Amino acid sequence: MSRRHRAVKREVIPDARFGSVLLGKFINKVMERGKRTVAERIVYGAFEKIKNKHKTDPFEIFNDALKNVKPSLEVTSVRVGGANYQVPSVVSDDRADALSARWLIKAAENRSELTMEDKLAGEFHDAASGKGGAVKKKDDTHKMAEANKAFAHLSPKKMKS
Repeated sequence: MSRRHRAVKREVIPDARFGSVLLGKFINKVMERGKRTVAERIVYGAFEKIKNKHKTDPFEIFNDALKNVKPSLEVTSVRVGGANYQVPSVVSDDRADALSARWLIKAAENRSELTMEDKLAGEFHDAASGKGGAVKKKDDTHKMAEANKAFAHLSPKKMKS
């Protein structure tokens, strides 16, 4: 990490089918070892399974899932006078998108289905309907932030009430 300048944000290429930058970022998170075509096959395969099983638009389900998992508060560790405090802070939009994608993928990996396509499809559907592992992770994060609201005055960033 450079001490002189901030890192330049790179422009993310939108995905091929839907032209969505958010879906492009999600595919990049699914990708392992630079295998983009494998990641695209997994995500688009999950979309096909949603379309066949639930007879709904998979892109809308994906957007609803991300919206339901996106956190607005989180706790950050701040050191004050030799003690570490968990201070609640507001999450920026870019970080909220990254966290929601990461939580969706992690929750899908922990599911019991056989293929990653099935796991992602199930997690998308669960998250869009307000349940599932990723939504539970968001709720736990919000509860932690609410529990530590007493330390909000220590925050370097100002928190919304």
